[in-house]
Amino acid sequence: MSTEGRMRELLTVLAPESLDIADDSAAHAGHQGARSGGGHFVITIVSPRFQGQGRVARHRLVYAALGNLMRKEIHALSIRAFTPDEI
Repeated sequence: MSTEGRMRELLTVLAPESLDIADDSAAHAGHQGARSGGGHFVITIVSPRFQGQGRVARHRLVYAALGNLMRKEIHALSIRAFTPDEI
């Protein structure tokens, strides 16, 4: 399974109403993370689980859901996390 597929699978724990994952790795060719195999990704996620959570807490929830992928498969991650009311 691709890294993006694994990310989608792991993020289901956050019950996303909307999830967009973009692989931006090609734009970072030659970067240290690219040489070690880690990808660069941009996530936009909408989930009711973010209700009452600040930006940092939302990012922590995403990082926790992705778990071990953050150690090798993902070198850089940009997160845009919203509640359904914020969209």
